Amino acid sequence: MFYFWAKYSIKPTPNQKMVPNIAVILTDPQQRIIWVNDDFTAITGYSLGEAIGRIPGKILQGPKTEPEVIERIRKALQQRVPFRDQLTNYRKNGEPYVCKLVIHPIFDRNQELINFVAFEVDGNLVADETHIPLMNLSEKYRSSSLRSIDEIKLYDQLKQLLETDKLYLNAELSLKVLADLLNTNTKYLSQVVNHQAGLNFQQFINVYRVEEAKRKIVNDSLSNLTLYGIALQCGFKNKSTFYKVFKETTGFTPKDFVRSKG
Repeated sequence: MFYFWAKYSIKPTPNQKMVPNIAVILTDPQQRIIWVNDDFTAITGYSLGEAIGRIPGKILQGPKTEPEVIERIRKALQQRVPFRDQLTNYRKNGEPYVCKLVIHPIFDRNQELINFVAFEVDGNLVADETHIPLMNLSEKYRSSSLRSIDEIKLYDQLKQLLETDKLYLNAELSLKVLADLLNTNTKYLSQVVNHQAGLNFQQFINVYRVEEAKRKIVNDSLSNLTLYGIALQCGFKNKSTFYKVFKETTGFTPKDFVRSKG
């Protein structure tokens, strides 16, 4: 089984309660998880890092998961057709819950299977999911959702590029440099960062720089460096920006962070 989760905002009508979390799981054609959204974590307790590369059924199913539903899902995946059902899943803490889900196969322009995407709600909280568009198979899976998948893929590529090559250490790193490396344009990349991370580009890059600074601050081999010296190594251009961003990101000044680790 598989899943992909992306934040989907639904406004309630005057007589309708706000819809609870909608988990989204994106997998590759082999049903290995590529990405899950924050709602997936809220429902299941599993973080993105814990979910990536795993098959959803392997981590979410348990003793009371209905074998007949598992078989129906298996056949739908094998036949590559949209599917809706519900079954008993288990949260990370071992608590069972009713999982109501919809699964869609995603194909490229050549009709090659490239992903599966699933939308899930917690049936313990949602008695009737039919008013939720994403949970209704009668509504065609829309192109806007497919564009969201493209955003997710680009965002994942961006993170991999930053984490592998540590480009954020370069104080001159720009949105255009990253856009060129990812074969996209600055407007779209900025939109992806904003939608997926909830930050503007500079804030997004500074999060990486602060995490790098935290690692270096507690590294004994760098104890000869001043905090500003470490900041320069992490891509910050000036001391005031470093102190401001560090406090906003961690809740500590760099000096208080050092004391907390002492």
